[in-house]
Amino acid sequence: MDLYLQHKTAVVTGASQGLGRSIVKTLAAEGVKVLATARNEALLLSLQSEIKAEGGVVPEILVQDFTAPGGPAAIAAAALQALGHVDILINNAGASRPLGPIAPEEEWEAAFTLDFHHHRQLTQALLPQFMERKQGAILNLISTYELRSINGSAVAKAAIASWSKALAGELASQGIRVNCLQPGIIDSAQIRRIFPGDERKKFAEREIPMGDFGEPEDIANMATFLVSPRAKYVTGTVAVVDGGMRRYAF
Repeated sequence: MDLYLQHKTAVVTGASQGLGRSIVKTLAAEGVKVLATARNEALLLSLQSEIKAEGGVVPEILVQDFTAPGGPAAIAAAALQALGHVDILINNAGASRPLGPIAPEEEWEAAFTLDFHHHRQLTQALLPQFMERKQGAILNLISTYELRSINGSAVAKAAIASWSKALAGELASQGIRVNCLQPGIIDSAQIRRIFPGDERKKFAEREIPMGDFGEPEDIANMATFLVSPRAKYVTGTVAVVDGGMRRYAF
C-alpha cells in the first residue's frame, strides 16, 4: 500500500536508538526526508549508514540534548534550515523515571521537562509553519497508564495525551492532525534486563494475549501510518500497540 509519503519531511526526537531509531528507518524507507535528533553522535551516524545501505532516504542528523535549555528551539531552527519545511513531527524522546510517593521536587521537574514541557515547546516552535501551510501531522509517543507504582515519565506522558486531544480539536480546521501512540512492552536492551531469561516468557504468557513482547518495528509501522495521508481522518486519538495487554476497553 502506498502511504503517499514520498518527498515528505519529518522531525523525530530521541532518534538514535530504540523506537525512535526504528521510526526513522521506516519513514526513510517510505521516502521521507527526516531530521533525526538525539545526543549520541556515533549512533546517529550509524543510523545514517544503515539507512543508506538499505536504500532509504538518508536523514539529516542533529546532535542535541533535548532537555537542555533552548533545546526545542534549536531543533526547530535546525529542522527548518535543513528541510525547508516540516510536514511531520514525531515527539519520541523520553525516559522512564520511577519515583517514590514522596520524591524530590527536582525529579518531578526533570520528568516534566523531558516528557512534557519540551515536547510542547518543540511543537509550538513548529506550529506557525504548520498553520501557514494548513497541513501537518504531529504524533506524540506516550506510555501506559496502568501502573501500580509512581513513574514521573508516565505522569508527564498522561499530560501529553490530554494536551494532544485538546490540540487536535484546535488545529483540525487548519488541516493539522495530532495523535498519540501508546506502546506496550517492546523488546529492547532495557526490557531484556528487567525480564531476564525465562521471566520474559512467563510474563508474556500471563499478561499478553499475543504471547510475546513487541518489536520496535511494530511501533514504527503504526507511527508511519498515523502520520501518513492514509490516516487523514484520524486525529485526537490514542493508538495502542501492545499485543492485547491493556485490560480496559476505553
